[in-house]
Amino acid sequence: MGAVMPAMPFAAPGGAPATLASFRGHPVLVNLWATWCGPCIKEMPALDALAARETGKMAVVAVSQDMGGDKQVQPFWKSHRVKALTPYTDAKNALMTAIGAADLPTTVLYDGKGREVWRTSGGMDWTGADAARLLAEAS
Repeated sequence: MGAVMPAMPFAAPGGAPATLASFRGHPVLVNLWATWCGPCIKEMPALDALAARETGKMAVVAVSQDMGGDKQVQPFWKSHRVKALTPYTDAKNALMTAIGAADLPTTVLYDGKGREVWRTSGGMDWTGADAARLLAEAS
């Protein structure tokens, strides 16, 4: 089995602390991204669609690595019409460090018990066949 989901806290909208452990029980797809990252911006609509489609089956957790936190992410969410995803932030990049990610976007799939199944770096079409094949490994 893969690495255990890190316990490093990040911020929910408004600054309240959040952790990945609160999503256990279902597979968790963690996407580390930033508002200045071209591939991150390109994949956001498909990631948002995935979050809407998987509600109740898989948690899709997008965590911004922007140092401006909510002040940077909330306007991005509005201007890009992100609907299903919650705008989590990690202004200190602590979660990125804990996961061991070197690039953005980095996406990691954890199973329902909090163990890493796989990870990918770079943008992905989350509505495409490659993503469907990878996401099937969540069950």
